[in-house]
Amino acid sequence: MTEQFSDQDIRYMREALKEAKKGIGRTSPNPCVGAVIVKNGRIIGTGYHKKAGTPHAEINALLAAGSAAKGADMYVTLEPCNHTGKTPPCSHAVAAGGIKNVWIGMLDPNPLVNGSGARYLRDRGIGVRHGLLADECRELNRPFLTYITEKRPWTVMKAGLTLDGKLSFRKRHRDRITGSATLQQVHLLRDRLDAILVGSATVRIDNPSLTARLARGGGKNPIRVILDTGLRTPADAKIVSGAEDGLTWIFCSVAADGDNISRMRDAGVTVIQSEADATGRLDLPQVTAELARRQVTSLLVEGGGTVHGSFLRDGLVDHVKLFYAPVFGGDDGTELISGYRVGADGTRAIRLESTTHRRYGDDLMISGDVIYPGNS
Repeated sequence: MTEQFSDQDIRYMREALKEAKKGIGRTSPNPCVGAVIVKNGRIIGTGYHKKAGTPHAEINALLAAGSAAKGADMYVTLEPCNHTGKTPPCSHAVAAGGIKNVWIGMLDPNPLVNGSGARYLRDRGIGVRHGLLADECRELNRPFLTYITEKRPWTVMKAGLTLDGKLSFRKRHRDRITGSATLQQVHLLRDRLDAILVGSATVRIDNPSLTARLARGGGKNPIRVILDTGLRTPADAKIVSGAEDGLTWIFCSVAADGDNISRMRDAGVTVIQSEADATGRLDLPQVTAELARRQVTSLLVEGGGTVHGSFLRDGLVDHVKLFYAPVFGGDDGTELISGYRVGADGTRAIRLESTTHRRYGDDLMISGDVIYPGNS
């Protein structure tokens, strides 16, 4: 039976979600969490997790409430942690603060928590209820949930393209397709996700900086991840020479030239050697597992058609954002996807669900969650 919550409970948890969203793009590898403390029908303290290694949302809310927290209720989007990491357990602080009841949005799937935080509170006579706006709490922390349960980053495939699905008007050329309003959305995505990935061909053709340039300034540059089997990235590429713009990680084959590896490492690039798959390309499940091992919880794939097709073929794309410009590309353009076949009857067709549509200037964005064949 689904637990029922009052309108007041829902209102307070929505306030906690608003707090949690303040940390989007800044808390990795930790989740975004918000907390609200209520007493006598009035919010007396709020807090959110700002950055890994800093106090969690519950602690910040308790500090804001002070001694008034005794006998109050707490609404928190994620189960309080019950282990010591870079900070002490939040469950202990909640109990010590005299909180009477705790409403939890969702339980934490992290094996280090996984219900133990809620149990700790109950064992100390604190009322605990969970599942309040659980779907919204899960949606907020999809990167963290994928990272914890699947040991890989939550991955978004993004592209700007023509109405007939072309990334450019000419093959192996860089062409501006979408408008300035779309460009700002792309930079916002880069600011919010941990890493951005492209193939080596994109680096050689476009020479991109892969940074987050927000209109208001203050963007967080993602880690730049390059798939370069033969390690042919030019030494003067912006992702190599622009060290001040952030970290660059290049994945290459175990057979890559040792002198090239040394040259890149001397330039400040992190070179990661990886096994190839049956096609001779880098093994993407291994690449994404290594990214997760290095605490990358979210990934933006802005590759060409081959990279897009490979990620889809290996079932590694979770969400898609496609920005369509009102223009046709014609026969000479670069395809959105290459190397992925759906079969004559479409049995291997990938579809989107929970789709949304938004206009940015004259462009139209279609986004949705990826549903692979057999998973509907």
